[in-house]
Amino acid sequence: MGKNILVVAATAKEINPFIELTRTGDINNTDILISGIGLTASTYHLAKQLALKKYDLVIQAGVAGCFDLRIPLGTVVAVKQDAIADQSVVELARLKTLFDLNLVPQDQYPYKKGWLINTNKEVLKKTRLKTVKGISVNQISTSKQMIEFYREAFDPVTESMEGAALHYVCLLENTPFVQIRSISNYIGERNKKKWDMMDSIANLNDTLIKTINNY
Repeated sequence: MGKNILVVAATAKEINPFIELTRTGDINNTDILISGIGLTASTYHLAKQLALKKYDLVIQAGVAGCFDLRIPLGTVVAVKQDAIADQSVVELARLKTLFDLNLVPQDQYPYKKGWLINTNKEVLKKTRLKTVKGISVNQISTSKQMIEFYREAFDPVTESMEGAALHYVCLLENTPFVQIRSISNYIGERNKKKWDMMDSIANLNDTLIKTINNY
């Protein structure tokens, strides 16, 4: 009997090739959840789905912005730890998180030192991807000042609007999960002519299928 897998994406566009493949019957025991964009929508819809059915693995697949200019556009990575970066305040020329302000204990579950960490090394290993740190935001980063604040506070590689929601819900529900992201653009670059959505989505879906097959 195959594993029950849930594939989560913010938008159908990001996993459309995978959706088309499931219609052929080549992928079994896999449900698809289009959670909507952002942390709030993702948290609500994912938590509701996990209350309806138990899964052996939840895979969140999507494109992401990248802080590291050395990583080529179209590269797919696995996010091993995530944080809600803009749940914070800028004070005395420094970004301070809720943990820095002592409003939330930094090791209060599901957090570890302020991070939402995927501790399932076996699942991460099966993706065969480079593992990186990511941040999630409610507002896409364009300000040079905020980008520097995020670099200093988190030293992240990826930025998304849903990753931390996956980590938060699945850690609390004790459900194995993995977040895979394809680099579509560099952070702060708003000229979409320089983005690579086509290759990013193609590579993301290829990796998604391989990840499911490996599991």
